[in-house]
Amino acid sequence: MEFKQLRSFVEVVRQGGFTQAARVLHASQSAISKQVAQLERSLGVPVLERLGPQVRLTDAGQVVLRHAEALLRVRQELHAELDDLGGLARGELRLGLPMLGSDALFAAPFAEYRRRYPNVSVQLIEGGSKYIEQWVLSGDVELGAGLLPDDPQFDWQPFCNEPMDILLPAEHPLAGAGSLPLASLADTPFLLYQQSFTLNDRLLRACQEIGFTPLEGGRSGQADFLVALVAAGQGVVLLPRLVARTLERPGVVRLTLQAPDLRWDIAFIWRRDAYLSRAARAWLALLRERPVPVSPD
Repeated sequence: MEFKQLRSFVEVVRQGGFTQAARVLHASQSAISKQVAQLERSLGVPVLERLGPQVRLTDAGQVVLRHAEALLRVRQELHAELDDLGGLARGELRLGLPMLGSDALFAAPFAEYRRRYPNVSVQLIEGGSKYIEQWVLSGDVELGAGLLPDDPQFDWQPFCNEPMDILLPAEHPLAGAGSLPLASLADTPFLLYQQSFTLNDRLLRACQEIGFTPLEGGRSGQADFLVALVAAGQGVVLLPRLVARTLERPGVVRLTLQAPDLRWDIAFIWRRDAYLSRAARAWLALLRERPVPVSPD
């Protein structure tokens, strides 16, 4: 049994198939299939049921998955500690970043980090907060930026706390209001984020708490596409002010959200009690040095 086999198996399960796993691991589908088959032979049990293009864990596979994820985490921590013996002359930083707003928030810190530590290899992966939390727990990334978690499995360092703004079509009857409560949009279709965005859950919960379930006008993980839909008159989108200000365009009006006070409170998270590499600690220290971007009202 080899770590490469375990990595291939875990990724097949996470991605839901061999083709998707091969894409993530930058390998051929046949190579990934071979690695999983070798794992099954070495263990003497089938770990996956092949259902056409889909897969399903066997009972043995569920056991193997749990231990495989733990072994891969331990391996990552081992390499991190060994790298730390040489200071930051070498090492690896694995970061999970949100799809929303990363250009505005992290481009400058990332450039400064590379300037200070040119020999540290940095790996970036983007996704919604739910995916990032999964990647942190599985050890795929050491640090992840997402909405402030309430899960006791995480420790975190706060980074920014942005208000949410409303983007409406310019021809909308309320477009000239300047600011609006969320309740006033109950009859307007909402353009929502993908399911992996915790911000999506917060928005839906806020609507339900004031008595309505929003009409859904579409979903996307790409903020610029959502704003293009707003410009085309397809609905309203709520975006963090830092992001909303950069995406204003003809046909779109940006308004202040009066109530409730929805926030985009981004923090860097890591597994509680996990070993943090020197590279990760240096990233967190750099963020503490730099002022967080603040959006004017």
